[in-house]
Amino acid sequence: MDFLYFIILGAVAGWLGGQIMRGKGFGIFGNIIVGIIGAVLGGWMFGLLGIAKGGIIGSLVTAVVGAVVFIYIVGLIRK
Repeated sequence: MDFLYFIILGAVAGWLGGQIMRGKGFGIFGNIIVGIIGAVLGGWMFGLLGIAKGGIIGSLVTAVVGAVVFIYIVGLIRK
């Protein structure tokens, strides 16, 4: 069940990150990949800053922030 929760959270975070940065999503599989990478990146960044996250909302916020940063970095590299 945790794996399914992780996939759904990744998809939602990737979609929200795409909406914030580009105005559109990346498709279901793209959203999942961006969301998972964003969750890892966000968890690492929040850990460095000493910001604690808890519950589903905290996990979602962390993943979305990480996804936005990831999309921004990818956009810089693509240019």
